[in-house]
Amino acid sequence: MDPVADALIRIKNGYSVGKVSVEVRFSKLIWKLLKLLLEKGYLSGVEQKEREILVTLKYDSRIPAITSVQRVSRPSLRVYKGAKDLPHVLNGLGIAVISTPKGLMTDKDARKIGLGGEVLALVW
Repeated sequence: MDPVADALIRIKNGYSVGKVSVEVRFSKLIWKLLKLLLEKGYLSGVEQKEREILVTLKYDSRIPAITSVQRVSRPSLRVYKGAKDLPHVLNGLGIAVISTPKGLMTDKDARKIGLGGEVLALVW
């Protein structure tokens, strides 16, 4: 079981059926991932409950903020890239979420400070 992939797919499915909010299981990694997506404008709100996170989805005149999500690194096959080899998502229209020694960040931020790491997901 991959809790990060489960959280991302719940959010993607919530967008596809037009839900206002979805609930995902709590973990520190998922919390930081959702805070990053909130900071980059893909979500409207993130609220922590006891063992769950309530994610408020963002729409722009009924068009979802997230079109698709692709999980790159998974528990059975980890994918690590250096700073020069980080993926570009749709020529800069999307983001790649990278787990670096300095925490979770986007591919643009990691490239800017010269850090590589584990490529968790691609979001556009």
